Amino acid sequence: MALDADIRAQLEQYLRLLEGDVVLKVSAGDDPVSQEMMELVREVAGMSSRIRVEEARLARTPSFSVNRPGEDTGVVFAGVPTGHEFSSFVLALLQVSGRPPKAEPDVIDRIRALRGEYRFETFVSLSCHNCPDVVQALNMMSVLNPGVSHTMIDGAAFKAEAESRDVMAVPTVFLNGEFFASGRMTVEDILARLGSAADASALSDREPYDVLVVGGGPAGVSAAVYAARKGIRTGLVADRIGGQVNDTLGIENLIGTKYIEGPQLAAALEQHAREYGIDLMKPYRAKRLEKKDLIEVELENGAVLKGRTVIVATGARWRELGVPGEAKFRNKGVAYCPHCDGPLFAGKDVAVVGGGNSGVEAAIDLAGIARHVTVLEFLPELKADAVLQERLRSLPNVTVLTNVQVREITGTERVDGIVYAERDTGNVRRIDLQGVFVQIGLVPNTDWLGTAVERNRIGEIVTDRRGATSLPGVFAAGDCTDSPYKQIVISMGSGATAALAAFDYLIRERTPAAAGQAVRK
Repeated sequence: MALDADIRAQLEQYLRLLEGDVVLKVSAGDDPVSQEMMELVREVAGMSSRIRVEEARLARTPSFSVNRPGEDTGVVFAGVPTGHEFSSFVLALLQVSGRPPKAEPDVIDRIRALRGEYRFETFVSLSCHNCPDVVQALNMMSVLNPGVSHTMIDGAAFKAEAESRDVMAVPTVFLNGEFFASGRMTVEDILARLGSAADASALSDREPYDVLVVGGGPAGVSAAVYAARKGIRTGLVADRIGGQVNDTLGIENLIGTKYIEGPQLAAALEQHAREYGIDLMKPYRAKRLEKKDLIEVELENGAVLKGRTVIVATGARWRELGVPGEAKFRNKGVAYCPHCDGPLFAGKDVAVVGGGNSGVEAAIDLAGIARHVTVLEFLPELKADAVLQERLRSLPNVTVLTNVQVREITGTERVDGIVYAERDTGNVRRIDLQGVFVQIGLVPNTDWLGTAVERNRIGEIVTDRRGATSLPGVFAAGDCTDSPYKQIVISMGSGATAALAAFDYLIRERTPAAAGQAVRK
């Protein structure tokens, strides 16, 4: 394969950063995937005198490992790490060469402190934008700890193995041959699953914040940056930086930025926050909010953070159907990300539930992969833009069913069908298929608030035009609020508004806690 000229130019810049020699041990056959892998490996090796290629026998063919001379690091790529995984390959080269990984010191210490043997395997699809985070986290752990090894496995290149191990969603991680986890994870998430969580007492001992932001999506980061720019003590606690943005493939409506992929924007948000010295705490989820002398936010790990003001920006998550079989077969045929999991359903029959823009876009994408796609919409008509509907109806392997209600997703070990009712006649029908992609919108992440602030009937936080909630000192922004439009650019604006309103509140309230604190610049 020949790398694109722009990619090659960028790669040349990265390869200049190699700090030591790297050995690529290659196990290849005569198959097309092996040939493609060898072309990539040889081309990359030819760009740096620090990279050497050796033949080897590895557990899978085609595959290659990334090593230091005379030392196996445990980092292996099974298949061809192109697409979204090309960055994982480049990063592995840099870290194996001796380039320090970009991670917090306490995270690095926790990785090095792991004892025992941890053999990780991650099944990915090259179109999955969530997979690289997991691959890169586990590769870093392999580089830092000799007891850890990690193999990235392209599910399309090793389809038979993926099917034999019931991999129906990516990323799917196995540890020592047993299922470990599925879905996007950070290195902190992985360490927590291994029992190496951060000390809760260390969080509880932190001094109160002038502004404490709960949530790390566009609204939360915007709020934190605007607060920090005022020179006041700002903290941000979140499950993940970027929020739902991480699950978005392409963003084309962020003004001033023609196109950016979700994970790239999430990384940019985190970098921007760090440049302002904001105290970032992740991955943590809030459990309770209560106003005492200060406003307390209790986390699921038991830690309690305190703020003179709090901005809730916890965003939203995929809405679920709530029908029998959905939870049982999640990652066993029930999926929510067509870009990530679509390639695993090549040549199979699938359904998309939801006729809005997201659902129709998913159906169009899947039609190029699957044998047949059925779209099921509850309303009498699709809700997607006309241009999308026109494109959808032009596809020969798509069936559109409107005015239907999904009743059940069926199966034994994995999905084998979907049951729906025709709303006008009441007739119940069943479709044989292997996958169901749910695309019915979002639900706000506000359950943890209880009655602390006013919420509407669908759980959204009620705010005024300044982002203030029903509880003085508590503000809210983004998709968790009753704002009628759920867009990245609107969330960013609402986060800024909430931060400015919080600063104004601190100035005007003149409580003993706030006095002498709120006007620092």
